[in-house]
Amino acid sequence: MTTDGGPHPTEQVRRRKYGPLYSRNARAVVARGLMATKSSNWTVMASGFLEPVLFLVAMGVGLGSVVGSVQGPGGQEISYSAYIAPALLAVSAMNGAVYDSTWNVFFKMNFAKLYQGMLYTSLGPLDVAIGEIFLALLRGLLYATGFTAVMGMMGLITSPWALLMVPASVLIAFGFASFGMGITSFLKTFQQMDWVNFVMLPMFLFSATFYPLSVYPEPVQWLIQAMPLWHGVELLRQLSVGSFGPIMLVHVGYYVVMIGLGLMLTTGRLRSLFLK
Repeated sequence: MTTDGGPHPTEQVRRRKYGPLYSRNARAVVARGLMATKSSNWTVMASGFLEPVLFLVAMGVGLGSVVGSVQGPGGQEISYSAYIAPALLAVSAMNGAVYDSTWNVFFKMNFAKLYQGMLYTSLGPLDVAIGEIFLALLRGLLYATGFTAVMGMMGLITSPWALLMVPASVLIAFGFASFGMGITSFLKTFQQMDWVNFVMLPMFLFSATFYPLSVYPEPVQWLIQAMPLWHGVELLRQLSVGSFGPIMLVHVGYYVVMIGLGLMLTTGRLRSLFLK
């Protein structure tokens, strides 16, 4: 009981429909994140967008003039620039989501102590998880929209189906963001955070981003196909030319499962860390 005779805030939390897990107020977390981004993080967001654009110009235009045409989805011949552009879009969605759900979360959790403060209010761990993941998705959406516009200006969009790459990129970002926050909760030092880049770099280089999967030995192919980025690359590459098939359901299903497991991991970790 409080001094005025009302129920204690902790008791109010226990009584609500979803208990201490969810108060249906993730928008408060989103609003705070947008204010912080507006004041300090816009330059970081701009750099994250420019990186894949520079790769597209350097590799697509530079190396593409040497490579020429390559075989795209469905067996049709496309330019090398059109081949790697959807892959770089998937990389851009991954990078934006991972940055927001790892480095930002790491600082808020271990130095700013932001989540502890949030969870001392009526907010539950699922509110925090949904809010932070939504911010990561917003970054992924902005990156995907901007990069798709660059592809259009370079003449790399040849099918109206390519516009579906934008919502598909958000799906990719959702998958990485939902896991990124949960994994970051286990990391306590900046040295441990280097493992994030250690995992992302091989995915970027070996997920058929710049050349087809068939160039690798079969055992390596199986390993690459287990990586989440490969599914994103293949999904966007097929959408870019309007090549549809049953395999697309596998790519989408992979991310749906990834999102579900990631939300469970993130929510469970926040609850165990801050609601003891």
